[in-house]
Amino acid sequence: MAKAVWASLGEMSITCQVCEHDLFRERGVKLNSTGGELFNLAWADETATGLICLRCGFVHLFVNPRIELHRAKD
Repeated sequence: MAKAVWASLGEMSITCQVCEHDLFRERGVKLNSTGGELFNLAWADETATGLICLRCGFVHLFVNPRIELHRAKD
C-alpha cells in the first residue's frame, strides 16, 4: 500500500470533504478526452492528482499544479 500523505495548497491544509480526515493515498489520474480516445492519443491527455481518503475512501481530484504532498509520519 502507498504511503500516507497529507496535502496543502499554499497555507491551506486539505481535508476530506466527506469525513474531514487529513490523510490520503496519492495516485495520478488521467483525464481522458473523447478526441484523445478517438485518435489513440489518450497518453497526451491531462493528468490530475488523486487523493484517496484513508478513512472513508472518497476520491478528491486536483489539477492545480501547486498542490503539495507531504509524507505523514509513521
